[in-house]
Amino acid sequence: MKEEQTQKAFATKAKPAAGRELTEDRIIRRDRMRFKKNKTSANLTLLAILLNVLYFVNLYQQDKGENHYYHSMIIGISIVYNLIFMLAAFLAEEGVKNYKKNYSFPLIVLGVIQIGRIFILPMDAHSTVLSMGQTVMGNGQFTYLVVLLVLSAVCLLVAAAVNLVKCSELAAHMKTLEVRPDGTRVLAGKSA
Repeated sequence: MKEEQTQKAFATKAKPAAGRELTEDRIIRRDRMRFKKNKTSANLTLLAILLNVLYFVNLYQQDKGENHYYHSMIIGISIVYNLIFMLAAFLAEEGVKNYKKNYSFPLIVLGVIQIGRIFILPMDAHSTVLSMGQTVMGNGQFTYLVVLLVLSAVCLLVAAAVNLVKCSELAAHMKTLEVRPDGTRVLAGKSA
């Protein structure tokens, strides 16, 4: 009999109210953010870099034979931009991995530029007709390049949004931490 009462009491204490359980779970999850990296934003940014690499490899491999469309200043600028893009995206990836809010803004800018790039080189190459009546870029390649640029932009914008949300959550959690005179940290309003 006494054993049953002890088990019932233990079961009652082990199951806190649903709202309290979520709050404690959320606190623990936020507290763990201080020690874990933001892998979601970092991996999305690396995926955007990979998609961009696929874009420019596919685009530049078309420079074959008598087609001199790709021998222009715009291609030179495009190559330099791709190098700058990869460097900026990688540096931003390192920043968002460590929950640095300011690195979300370059990701947003890079994402918007990726969308804008659709209307520069792929659109121009798709609409340019050579002397033989063929377009420089066929429908299939054009669609593939547009999809790569759009997916790259989406990855960058989602990475930035996820980082902004997680940085806000972490900052709010850090404000709830209180430091005692002996240097230990406890949740504000609760004793350890």
